[in-house]
Amino acid sequence: MASRVTLRPVPDSPLDAHVATPQDLKERIAAERRGTPFLVYRDADDLQVIVELAPGADQLTIGRRPTNDVVLDWDSEISRVHAALERIGDDWTVVDDGLSHNGTYLNGARVTSRQRLKDGDVLTVGGVALAFRAPAGESMSRPTVTAMGPHVGELLTPAQRRVLVALCRPFKDSTYATPATNQQIADELVVSVDAVKSTLRALFEVFGVDALPQNQKRASLALQALRTGVITRRDL
Repeated sequence: MASRVTLRPVPDSPLDAHVATPQDLKERIAAERRGTPFLVYRDADDLQVIVELAPGADQLTIGRRPTNDVVLDWDSEISRVHAALERIGDDWTVVDDGLSHNGTYLNGARVTSRQRLKDGDVLTVGGVALAFRAPAGESMSRPTVTAMGPHVGELLTPAQRRVLVALCRPFKDSTYATPATNQQIADELVVSVDAVKSTLRALFEVFGVDALPQNQKRASLALQALRTGVITRRDL
Protein backbone atom coordinates (compact mmCIF):
# COMPACT_ATOMS: atom_id res chain seq x y z
CA MET A 1 0.00 0.00 0.00
CA ALA A 2 1.48 3.34 -1.04
CA SER A 3 2.36 5.75 1.75
CA ARG A 4 0.13 8.76 2.09
CA VAL A 5 1.70 12.13 1.30
CA THR A 6 0.88 14.86 3.81
CA LEU A 7 0.10 18.14 2.09
CA ARG A 8 -0.45 21.69 3.27
CA PRO A 9 -1.06 24.94 1.38
CA VAL A 10 2.08 26.41 -0.15
CA PRO A 11 2.72 29.83 1.44
CA ASP A 12 3.70 32.89 -0.52
CA SER A 13 7.31 32.59 -1.59
CA PRO A 14 9.69 35.14 -0.03
CA LEU A 15 10.76 35.74 -3.65
CA ASP A 16 7.33 37.09 -4.63
CA ALA A 17 7.43 40.74 -5.60
CA HIS A 18 4.45 41.78 -3.49
CA VAL A 19 6.26 40.85 -0.26
CA ALA A 20 9.51 42.58 -1.24
CA THR A 21 10.66 46.18 -1.07
CA PRO A 22 12.88 47.74 -3.75
CA GLN A 23 15.81 47.37 -1.33
CA ASP A 24 14.98 43.67 -0.90
CA LEU A 25 15.10 43.20 -4.65
CA LYS A 26 18.44 44.99 -4.92
CA GLU A 27 19.92 42.77 -2.21
CA ARG A 28 18.66 39.67 -4.02
CA ILE A 29 20.14 40.81 -7.32
CA ALA A 30 23.48 41.33 -5.56
CA ALA A 31 23.25 37.79 -4.16
CA GLU A 32 22.40 36.48 -7.62
CA ARG A 33 25.53 38.04 -9.06
CA ARG A 34 27.72 36.31 -6.50
CA GLY A 35 26.50 33.04 -7.99
CA THR A 36 26.25 31.12 -4.71
CA PRO A 37 23.03 29.27 -3.75
CA PHE A 38 21.15 30.97 -0.92
CA LEU A 39 18.00 30.93 1.20
CA VAL A 40 15.62 33.86 1.52
CA TYR A 41 13.12 34.29 4.34
CA ARG A 42 11.50 37.03 6.42
CA ASP A 43 12.24 37.35 10.13
CA ALA A 44 9.97 38.14 13.07
CA ASP A 45 10.01 41.83 12.10
CA ASP A 46 9.13 40.99 8.47
CA LEU A 47 12.61 41.95 7.30
CA GLN A 48 14.27 40.00 4.50
CA VAL A 49 17.14 37.70 5.47
CA ILE A 50 19.50 36.12 2.93
CA VAL A 51 21.63 33.15 3.99
CA GLU A 52 24.30 32.15 1.49
CA LEU A 53 25.23 28.48 1.24
CA ALA A 54 28.99 28.88 1.18
CA PRO A 55 30.96 26.75 -1.32
CA GLY A 56 32.90 25.09 1.52
CA ALA A 57 29.82 24.22 3.58
CA ASP A 58 28.31 20.73 3.51
CA GLN A 59 25.46 21.18 5.98
CA LEU A 60 23.19 23.91 7.34
CA THR A 61 20.75 23.40 10.21
CA ILE A 62 17.45 25.21 10.78
CA GLY A 63 15.63 25.57 14.09
CA ARG A 64 14.98 27.57 17.26
CA ARG A 65 18.23 26.67 19.01
CA PRO A 66 20.78 29.54 18.89
CA THR A 67 23.50 27.20 17.63
CA ASN A 68 21.65 26.55 14.34
CA ASP A 69 22.91 28.14 11.15
CA VAL A 70 19.42 29.55 10.54
CA VAL A 71 17.85 30.57 13.85
CA LEU A 72 14.05 30.94 13.81
CA ASP A 73 13.49 31.43 17.53
CA TRP A 74 10.22 33.37 17.39
CA ASP A 75 8.02 30.52 16.13
CA SER A 76 6.96 27.97 18.76
CA GLU A 77 5.92 25.48 16.05
CA ILE A 78 9.56 25.12 15.05
CA SER A 79 11.67 22.50 16.83
CA ARG A 80 15.02 23.27 18.43
CA VAL A 81 16.68 21.50 15.50
CA HIS A 82 13.97 21.30 12.87
CA ALA A 83 15.62 20.37 9.56
CA ALA A 84 18.94 20.33 7.76
CA LEU A 85 20.19 21.17 4.30
CA GLU A 86 23.02 18.92 3.12
CA ARG A 87 25.19 19.16 0.05
CA ILE A 88 25.37 16.03 -2.10
CA GLY A 89 27.82 16.58 -4.95
CA ASP A 90 26.72 19.73 -6.77
CA ASP A 91 23.21 19.64 -5.30
CA TRP A 92 21.66 20.84 -2.05
CA THR A 93 19.11 18.57 -0.38
CA VAL A 94 16.69 18.94 2.54
CA VAL A 95 16.34 16.26 5.19
CA ASP A 96 14.13 16.09 8.28
CA ASP A 97 14.63 12.49 9.49
CA GLY A 98 12.19 13.00 12.36
CA LEU A 99 14.10 15.98 13.74
CA SER A 100 10.94 18.08 14.00
CA HIS A 101 7.61 17.54 15.75
CA ASN A 102 5.53 19.38 13.16
CA GLY A 103 7.36 18.39 10.00
CA THR A 104 9.16 20.15 7.19
CA TYR A 105 7.33 20.84 3.95
CA LEU A 106 8.75 21.26 0.45
CA ASN A 107 6.39 23.03 -1.95
CA GLY A 108 3.49 21.95 0.25
CA ALA A 109 4.43 18.25 0.61
CA ARG A 110 5.83 16.89 3.86
CA VAL A 111 9.47 15.84 3.63
CA THR A 112 9.69 12.14 4.53
CA SER A 113 13.01 11.37 2.85
CA ARG A 114 15.94 13.31 1.47
CA GLN A 115 14.74 15.69 -1.26
CA ARG A 116 16.88 17.50 -3.81
CA LEU A 117 16.26 21.24 -3.88
CA LYS A 118 15.55 22.99 -7.16
CA ASP A 119 15.79 26.67 -7.94
CA GLY A 120 12.72 28.47 -6.56
CA ASP A 121 11.62 25.70 -4.17
CA VAL A 122 9.84 26.84 -0.99
CA LEU A 123 10.50 25.14 2.36
CA THR A 124 8.03 25.60 5.20
CA VAL A 125 9.09 25.07 8.81
CA GLY A 126 6.44 26.03 11.33
CA GLY A 127 4.97 29.24 9.99
CA VAL A 128 8.13 30.37 8.20
CA ALA A 129 8.66 30.04 4.45
CA LEU A 130 12.22 29.84 3.11
CA ALA A 131 12.88 30.07 -0.62
CA PHE A 132 15.88 28.32 -2.18
CA ARG A 133 17.75 30.15 -4.92
CA ALA A 134 20.45 28.63 -7.10
CA PRO A 135 21.71 31.43 -9.38
CA ALA A 136 23.86 29.04 -11.42
CA GLY A 137 21.31 26.24 -11.20
CA GLU A 138 21.11 23.41 -8.70
CA SER A 139 23.93 21.55 -10.46
CA MET A 140 26.83 22.52 -12.66
CA SER A 141 25.05 21.18 -15.73
CA ARG A 142 21.98 23.42 -15.37
CA PRO A 143 21.98 26.58 -17.52
CA THR A 144 21.92 29.92 -15.75
CA VAL A 145 18.77 32.01 -15.68
CA THR A 146 18.12 35.60 -14.62
CA ALA A 147 16.41 34.70 -11.39
CA MET A 148 14.52 37.84 -10.59
CA GLY A 149 12.45 37.41 -13.73
CA PRO A 150 9.74 40.01 -14.23
CA HIS A 151 10.31 41.33 -10.69
CA VAL A 152 13.37 43.20 -11.99
CA GLY A 153 10.88 45.49 -13.69
CA GLU A 154 9.88 46.84 -10.29
CA LEU A 155 13.37 48.32 -9.89
CA LEU A 156 13.16 50.31 -13.12
CA THR A 157 12.29 53.97 -13.33
CA PRO A 158 9.70 55.00 -15.96
CA ALA A 159 12.52 56.46 -18.09
CA GLN A 160 14.54 53.23 -17.88
CA ARG A 161 11.52 51.18 -18.86
CA ARG A 162 10.80 53.40 -21.88
CA VAL A 163 14.39 53.03 -23.09
CA LEU A 164 14.26 49.27 -22.56
CA VAL A 165 11.01 48.95 -24.53
CA ALA A 166 12.47 51.01 -27.37
CA LEU A 167 15.65 48.89 -27.34
CA CYS A 168 13.55 45.73 -27.71
CA ARG A 169 11.12 47.17 -30.28
CA PRO A 170 12.72 45.42 -33.30
CA PHE A 171 12.01 42.04 -31.66
CA LYS A 172 8.26 42.57 -32.06
CA ASP A 173 8.27 40.84 -35.43
CA SER A 174 11.40 38.71 -35.27
CA THR A 175 13.26 36.79 -32.58
CA TYR A 176 16.45 37.27 -34.61
CA ALA A 177 16.25 41.05 -34.80
CA THR A 178 18.98 43.49 -33.80
CA PRO A 179 18.30 45.82 -30.86
CA ALA A 180 17.49 49.43 -31.70
CA THR A 181 20.44 51.80 -31.97
CA ASN A 182 20.97 54.68 -29.57
CA GLN A 183 19.88 57.11 -32.29
CA GLN A 184 16.70 55.14 -33.01
CA ILE A 185 15.83 55.09 -29.32
CA ALA A 186 16.56 58.81 -28.99
CA ASP A 187 14.37 59.61 -32.01
CA GLU A 188 11.48 57.51 -30.71
CA LEU A 189 11.57 58.98 -27.20
CA VAL A 190 12.57 62.51 -28.27
CA VAL A 191 15.58 62.60 -25.96
CA SER A 192 19.30 63.05 -26.52
CA VAL A 193 21.61 60.21 -27.47
CA ASP A 194 23.65 60.97 -24.33
CA ALA A 195 20.52 60.47 -22.21
CA VAL A 196 19.96 57.11 -23.89
CA LYS A 197 23.56 56.05 -23.25
CA SER A 198 23.34 57.03 -19.59
CA THR A 199 20.10 55.11 -19.11
CA LEU A 200 21.48 52.03 -20.86
CA ARG A 201 24.52 52.02 -18.56
CA ALA A 202 22.18 51.87 -15.58
CA LEU A 203 20.18 49.06 -17.22
CA PHE A 204 23.36 47.09 -17.95
CA GLU A 205 24.11 47.17 -14.22
CA VAL A 206 20.58 46.22 -13.12
CA PHE A 207 20.55 43.20 -15.44
CA GLY A 208 24.10 42.19 -14.58
CA VAL A 209 25.50 42.48 -18.11
CA ASP A 210 27.82 45.42 -17.40
CA ALA A 211 30.89 43.13 -17.38
CA LEU A 212 30.26 41.81 -20.90
CA PRO A 213 32.24 43.10 -23.90
CA GLN A 214 30.76 46.35 -25.19
CA ASN A 215 29.53 44.77 -28.43
CA GLN A 216 27.51 42.15 -26.51
CA LYS A 217 25.82 44.26 -23.84
CA ARG A 218 22.90 45.61 -25.87
CA ALA A 219 21.82 42.28 -27.36
CA SER A 220 22.22 40.50 -24.02
CA LEU A 221 20.15 43.18 -22.25
CA ALA A 222 17.35 42.97 -24.82
CA LEU A 223 17.26 39.17 -24.80
CA GLN A 224 17.25 38.97 -21.01
CA ALA A 225 14.47 41.55 -20.76
CA LEU A 226 12.33 39.54 -23.20
CA ARG A 227 13.25 36.09 -21.90
CA THR A 228 12.46 36.94 -18.28
CA GLY A 229 9.21 38.75 -19.03
CA VAL A 230 10.33 42.20 -17.91
CA ILE A 231 9.36 43.29 -21.43
CA THR A 232 6.62 41.33 -23.21
CA ARG A 233 5.53 41.26 -26.84
CA ARG A 234 2.50 43.28 -25.79
CA ASP A 235 4.82 46.09 -24.64
CA LEU A 236 6.31 46.29 -28.13
